[in-house]
Amino acid sequence: MPAARATSPPDGSRVPTHRVAVLLPVPVDRAFDYLPLPGTDDPSAKGMALKPGDIVAVPLGKTRGIGVVWAPSTPDSKPVDRARLKPVLEKLDLPPLPADLCRLIDWVAAYTLTPRGKVLRMAINTATILHPPAPRTACRLVVPPPAGARLTPARHRVLARLSQPGPWSRPVLAKAAGVSGAVVRGMAEAGLIEATPMAPAVAVWGPSGADALPAPALSPAQEAAAAALRRRVGDGGFSVTLLDGVTGSGKTEVYFEAIAEALRRGRQALVLLPEIALSAQWLERFRRRFGADPAVWHSDLTPAVRRATWHAIAAGHARVAVGARSALFLPLAALGVIVVDEEHEAAFKQEEGVIYHARDMAVVRARLAAIPAVLASATPSLETLTNVEEGRYTRLVLADRHGGAQMPQVTIVDLRRHPPPRRHWLSPVLRTAVTQSLERGEQAMLFLNRRGYAPLTLCRGCGHRMRCANCAAWLVEHRAAGRLACHHCGESQPLPRLCPHCQAEDSLIACGPGVERVAEEAAAAWPQARIAIMTSDTVTGPRDAEALVDRMQAREIDILVGTQVMAKGHHFPLLTAVGVVDADLGLAGGDLRAAERTFQLLHQVAGRAGRAEHPGRVYLQTYLPQHPVTQALAAGARDRFMASEAEDRRDRLLPPFGRLAAIVVSASAAAEAEAAARALAKNAPRIEGVRVLGPAAAPLSLLRGRHRFRLLLKTGKGANLQAILRQWLDSTKIKPGIKIEVDVDPYSFL
Repeated sequence: MPAARATSPPDGSRVPTHRVAVLLPVPVDRAFDYLPLPGTDDPSAKGMALKPGDIVAVPLGKTRGIGVVWAPSTPDSKPVDRARLKPVLEKLDLPPLPADLCRLIDWVAAYTLTPRGKVLRMAINTATILHPPAPRTACRLVVPPPAGARLTPARHRVLARLSQPGPWSRPVLAKAAGVSGAVVRGMAEAGLIEATPMAPAVAVWGPSGADALPAPALSPAQEAAAAALRRRVGDGGFSVTLLDGVTGSGKTEVYFEAIAEALRRGRQALVLLPEIALSAQWLERFRRRFGADPAVWHSDLTPAVRRATWHAIAAGHARVAVGARSALFLPLAALGVIVVDEEHEAAFKQEEGVIYHARDMAVVRARLAAIPAVLASATPSLETLTNVEEGRYTRLVLADRHGGAQMPQVTIVDLRRHPPPRRHWLSPVLRTAVTQSLERGEQAMLFLNRRGYAPLTLCRGCGHRMRCANCAAWLVEHRAAGRLACHHCGESQPLPRLCPHCQAEDSLIACGPGVERVAEEAAAAWPQARIAIMTSDTVTGPRDAEALVDRMQAREIDILVGTQVMAKGHHFPLLTAVGVVDADLGLAGGDLRAAERTFQLLHQVAGRAGRAEHPGRVYLQTYLPQHPVTQALAAGARDRFMASEAEDRRDRLLPPFGRLAAIVVSASAAAEAEAAARALAKNAPRIEGVRVLGPAAAPLSLLRGRHRFRLLLKTGKGANLQAILRQWLDSTKIKPGIKIEVDVDPYSFL
């Protein structure tokens, strides 16, 4: 790897020279010095000079690396051994990374204590983005056709298709003409058709003008909010607006107006969704509003589509990009607005690799680009509400559902008074409500935020519990697949007939319910009902989500059973009864946001009911009917609940009124991890207002074969947390094989 500077003067070759700093997408924090492209120091070659953001190829050891120019070619006042520097190989024919994105990479790296090259890798993944796509060919007619060529009815159909506008690849042509691939191949061999190069597929979303499609009719409250957003986009400059609207109030249509304004002004827009795989209805609404698709960005894209989409966005052909948190690092050079939908969702926090919160970093990118950001939610996070109260964000409120629909009535079902039958999970109250909904020809939803059939499998003879060999977690039974699986590391195994401990046959029993078990009970209770399960196991991508949504809207499903993936923005007009099987799930444990997150999740689940003309009812099954979360949901008292949460955290100086950082130390041996954690604790900062808790075994003390210990650093809101952490970590020598993971502003405490 080229060195930035020589460490000792050799033989007079140390002279002032031009150099260019290149950041590489490798886990290193610094950029590396290279000589500029040959000839670019000449004033006549000004147009060839490298600029910050340019994507270049450079020698990297014995290989060729791809990086980004991070500083321009400048003479250095300090001499350098020119022999130690290698020249940039070439400037790639790609648009440069936008300046605001380069600054964002620097900002995220500094904030999260992550090497800059590791953050850069999220913006340019050379394996899938920068390699050229494979050549593609299309079919065309040979004119004039060869004499004596035999023309069958099938061949006539192919020729008729080829007379229509293309391009026609062989597989597409065969399918369109209703013939086999052999027919097309035979025509090529007979000289009737020939191959011609076809332009690479490009994911382009170029609106013919957002004004060409009329905006939908908005209510007065929606129009007032939309006008405010249009003004902010039109005025430009940095701002953050919370679009705070109840479920079903039409927040999406309102922020679509901000996107339309950006497009009218020739700008691009970025929309972040918590889970792009579940965005089928959102995409359909986008098509209705704008008459075309946005560029979609998520982890399920094939390398070819990912490459084409990235290039279209970088070139400005794709005017609107929508994606999960990684879409934040797309090279949108003319960005005019950023929207974060369901801003409260924990899915925006990336927990591995570069540990960052996409909502917060979206606000940072908006500030760096000097553009507006819009945060939309029916249950805003306490962090966002605090920023509103302190004047950093503004708020637009949509207090009513669109079209006159009413908020659902929420009923608390006390399981101590209305218990379900033994080894069942649905109370008589909930069963009656679902039955009545089905009798009216409506739909019902049963919610339990637990995948699989049962969370625990044990032996009725010896009590042995089936657990993951790599993690401190129980194996979850997935009866439909006949397997036990770990939801942390992905390890799975067939469901055994013999107990691994006592060898008893058929002694393993399921304990507790998962969604599969609830669906099994529902099938027994309502044998005529059509039941579907919606979890991340059954809905693995946009196509699965779209198919399930279509079935629900076509009334091919009577009862939908699922996890939190059902809670995110879905609109089912005939869904009137929602049952929360276990409203207490998620309230236990040491997570400081447990109550807030449970309230947000259940409020969103409840919001699926009664979104059209049919009124909705929600039933919360609980053993804790007096819990503040349960009471707030039943009373519709969101603001009162959040005010109480804020008061509690303010008293304890917890976020957003104080700051936290988690340090997780892991090793393949528990003793090594504990020793390293104790060494860190010994060097903990002794600063007034800074407190270090731990070390202690992490709640998930074994994860993917590594033993984990955790320390928690707590400071006041104004402390320079990153400086404290850097000094602390630099003062402790860590042995090889020990991994230190820093999570600034942690959301998960496992």
